[in-house]
Amino acid sequence: MTTMIETCRIPPQQGSAAELFLPLSYFDMMWLHFNHTRRLVFYNHPCSEAEFSNTIVPNLKHSLSLTLKHFLLVAANLLYPLDTDASKPVFRYISGDSVPLTIAVSGLDFDELVANHARESDQFYDLLPWMPKMAEEENYQIVPLISLQVTLFPGRGICVGLSNHHSLGDGRSILGFMKAWAVINKSGDDEAFVSRNGESLPVFDRPISKDSSRLDGIFWDVMKKIPFQPAATHPLPTNRVRASFILRQSHIKTLKNLILLARPNIDRVSTFVVAAAYVWTTLVKSLGLAGDEDEVFFFGADSRGRRNALFDPPLAMNYFGNCIGGGVARVENWKLAAEDGFFAAAEAIVDVMKAKIYNGDEFLKSPENMLTEMPKYRNMRSLSMTGSPKFDFKEADFGWGEVEKVEVLSMDSGGYLMSLSNSGNGDLVVGMSLTKEEMEAFASIFASGLYM
Repeated sequence: MTTMIETCRIPPQQGSAAELFLPLSYFDMMWLHFNHTRRLVFYNHPCSEAEFSNTIVPNLKHSLSLTLKHFLLVAANLLYPLDTDASKPVFRYISGDSVPLTIAVSGLDFDELVANHARESDQFYDLLPWMPKMAEEENYQIVPLISLQVTLFPGRGICVGLSNHHSLGDGRSILGFMKAWAVINKSGDDEAFVSRNGESLPVFDRPISKDSSRLDGIFWDVMKKIPFQPAATHPLPTNRVRASFILRQSHIKTLKNLILLARPNIDRVSTFVVAAAYVWTTLVKSLGLAGDEDEVFFFGADSRGRRNALFDPPLAMNYFGNCIGGGVARVENWKLAAEDGFFAAAEAIVDVMKAKIYNGDEFLKSPENMLTEMPKYRNMRSLSMTGSPKFDFKEADFGWGEVEKVEVLSMDSGGYLMSLSNSGNGDLVVGMSLTKEEMEAFASIFASGLYM
């Protein structure tokens, strides 16, 4: 139902730097063996196939080339050493490197795809680009970092699909690239992007501190023992459905007040804490009791702008790469499944945030600690989170208006994951990927809990 019209490769505009070599920081190495990050960004923009082919596609190619001029790392490859004892992985861009871009036309139902109710996950993969295969060169495997696809729904809308190796960058970095491509496409040149006093221009230099080389070594010693294999970008069949759930400002305010009344000892009750605790307990209750086992919630937080023992001065907000520290909340299953499980979840998350995130030095140690702590969680049921209320893909306006919907296909990879994003009007959008039976139970409990 989706026809591939063209696959081309877009290089950075002429005049770009001839080459770029960057080592991986330990924040990047954390993601070497993870699945690709997969996103679909939908736009409500009715247009004909003729307008799409003759105007929109040429503009996208031109603006992507201009954007890559400033985001050379996006056009680079990961060089993974064949002899892991002799060298470490690096990012390399050389003249001639480019980003694959697929152009497609789909007959799928646009309105069904952007709806919030449960829909079969497999159909979305028509809109996701395939990643080029790895190659070998002398002593390295050459690993492509990103692939893009733009799909037209004639007379209805457009979807931009991104698949990227997580080592390339975290959510803030990929959003920064998307916003840059969008503003350049909308204006027709890169003057508006460059003229923002340098605030939008990405910073690629990896952080150097008294502990960075030690941490890089610690992480590489662990990562090199794991066989490096290409991740499947299309894990089909998924045997899942996906749905979106809205936490409105009124819901968030009510949930915050409930926590303050029931557990006045809990401070720093943020919007994130409320949303995460509510989704975590809803999932646990929908899955049923798990005996005496503990439940685990994994979440990350951006370390940009944080002054601490490692980063002084703090890393710039426009640093491009991975810069996420982690937290792990752990609560007995029966506590979360109880009537007041929401309060237990919120308290556990706040305690971890106090210890790991608000304490700057501990926050930066958290990736190192994760290496020793992760094995203990291996057999526990867990929920992981991607995205943030602070990240808003709706800001990526290509000239087609505001984003209609964002779908994170990475959640289909296995286990339990949630996505969290800003709707643009203060509400939060929670994305879930579950089996059909699990989703039905989750949706029922989610809705009933908001009207208690």
